[in-house]
Amino acid sequence: MKLSTPHLAVTGAAMDVIVPQNHNKKILISVVSICLIGLAIAGLWNLMPRGLQVSAADVRIANVESGIFLDDIIVRSKAEALHSVILDSIESGRVEEVFAHDGALVKKGDILFRISNPQRNLELLQRQSEHTQQISNLANLRVNFEAANSDHQRRLSDLEFNLMQAKKKHARNVKLAQQGFISSVALDESADTLEQQQRAFNEEKNHSANETEVKRDAVAQMEHAIKTIETGLTLVNATVDALVVRAPVAGRLTDFRLQIGETVKTDQHIGRIDDPDQFKLTAQVDEYYLNRIAIGRQGVFKQDAKEYRVEVSQVYPQIKDGRFSIELVFKNAQPASLNPGQSLDAQITLGEPKDALLLPNAPFITDSGGAWVFVVAANSVDAEKRMIKTGRRNNRQIEVLSGLSAGEKIVVSSYATFGNATRLQLKK
Repeated sequence: MKLSTPHLAVTGAAMDVIVPQNHNKKILISVVSICLIGLAIAGLWNLMPRGLQVSAADVRIANVESGIFLDDIIVRSKAEALHSVILDSIESGRVEEVFAHDGALVKKGDILFRISNPQRNLELLQRQSEHTQQISNLANLRVNFEAANSDHQRRLSDLEFNLMQAKKKHARNVKLAQQGFISSVALDESADTLEQQQRAFNEEKNHSANETEVKRDAVAQMEHAIKTIETGLTLVNATVDALVVRAPVAGRLTDFRLQIGETVKTDQHIGRIDDPDQFKLTAQVDEYYLNRIAIGRQGVFKQDAKEYRVEVSQVYPQIKDGRFSIELVFKNAQPASLNPGQSLDAQITLGEPKDALLLPNAPFITDSGGAWVFVVAANSVDAEKRMIKTGRRNNRQIEVLSGLSAGEKIVVSSYATFGNATRLQLKK
């Protein structure tokens, strides 16, 4: 019993020592567990995607750079004839003959094609017949007029002769009456005869004058009617002549593809004649530049290692598919080898060069409108949406006014697939 008591004491003493050691181990184990859990959470946090995951190979990244902004644009233009004459059919009919082909050089007056129109030919025959009839009527009227004039002249001559005889007889009777050889009754009779002859002469003369005036008016009206018919005949002749279509000017025949047997309608567009020597350029420009391009803007383009100066001559502000049209003319010389339809890149100057913060003109500008971009973080993995302000732009550059600093990187490829995401994670 004595030996067992110390043992129990030792055991008890040992128990007093062991208890605190287990407690410390538990604390240590708890701390280690917490640390491991924290590390696990941190690892999981690092492994968790922050933002929309995008393959880095599918995006293009560019640096924000300081440089000189060139205030110009490059437009794809097409060479066209400076002067053109549109060919529209004046008459309708069936194409009987074609004498020219598309692309041919024609001279003024060359026959291009001929059409047939029986109705026009019938109208011409009717007008010709009417004209002939009216000329015949006028000839008959003039013959009758001359015959009537001859009759009047003959009657006037007879009446004038009778009047003269009556005057002479009355004069003799006056002398004889004064001498008492004839009675006063005989003198009165000669006076009455003279008066009757004078009245007959005057009536015939007045009647002749009135009839002549009436017939002259009839002839004048007939002549006016004939002139009207002749005018109509000229018009009908012109319409028949128009069935044979000739080149109104010299030049190159373009868009001319008539076939024999084809029916042509009035005012149908059948082609045009272009000036083969003088050209202009036409181009489609993004609507963004509508307020900056005006008549008189200068530009250049290169061909065969030579520069040629051009000037904006026309601006058509109608917007179609986000673009508007302009025309450019050559300031001095034009290339000798220029052909219709040839495509050329023309550079149009909009302003003076200026120091600026620059971004490349890339697809992102279409999706964001230049109001925001995705800025890539220093780890080259995260990209966050940031509001910016842009200014002028050309085909190659965009001017940054605020929101970015030189050296920063941004995503410049299209944002169309990112939806409403505000953060991206670029996966390699």
